[in-house]
Amino acid sequence: MVEDVRGVAVAAQQARRLRGGARVRGVVLWDALRTVLDRIAPEGPSDVVDVGGGTGGFAVPLAELGHRVTVVDESPDALAALERRAAESGVTVRALQGDVVDLPDLLGAGSADLVLCHSVLEYVDDPAAAMTAITQAVRPGGSVSVLVAGQVGAALHRAVAGHFEDARRVLDDPDGRWGDHDRTPRRFTRESLTALAGDAGLRVAELHGVRIFADLVPGALLDGETDSAEALLALERAAAVHPVLRELATQLHLVADRK
Repeated sequence: MVEDVRGVAVAAQQARRLRGGARVRGVVLWDALRTVLDRIAPEGPSDVVDVGGGTGGFAVPLAELGHRVTVVDESPDALAALERRAAESGVTVRALQGDVVDLPDLLGAGSADLVLCHSVLEYVDDPAAAMTAITQAVRPGGSVSVLVAGQVGAALHRAVAGHFEDARRVLDDPDGRWGDHDRTPRRFTRESLTALAGDAGLRVAELHGVRIFADLVPGALLDGETDSAEALLALERAAAVHPVLRELATQLHLVADRK
């Protein structure tokens, strides 16, 4: 009971740290992460690995909840910032420099209850190899949390901005890109993301849409603690699991379990 109360308090604190679209994104993801952690490790702290976790936006709050957290990231500067952030929060987070494909060598096979891989697969050379490495790092019965850019959502946003040719290119391009100046190397659909997880030996448990409406409404509606902002949060939570609306999200969030 004490742990539950503390967990709610930390999650609420994390939500307050975020503003605007980041706040909406954070609420949806934190809802999902708390649910999966309660499911896979209901009796106590878990071993969590955040690959590409940078400065600890998820790692530090998870450590505050009592979980044993490791961040694996290529950037030494990001890892240094992570260690400072963890120290300021009074928690310990292990920081390791490396790539997603290095996970089995860095951590050992089956060393994590949960692996976070957020905004990483868009940029790696081989998403299938990355997903395989993530799977190898998870214990049987453990889970992975994967967040990626959505292809259909990108087409919607280009069209709303009046870039109709770009929107068509996003839908036609195998990598979901709208042109040479597109800074995102790769985007995913529900089908491509779930196939990637299945091919790596994972069983898909949940799929959420993240930032379905938040990136489409005026920014003023996202700021502060207004009734409109709270209503938008409630709408995002409901739409996140809607079988049609989640396809329109800026980002897709997959929770999958190791068989």
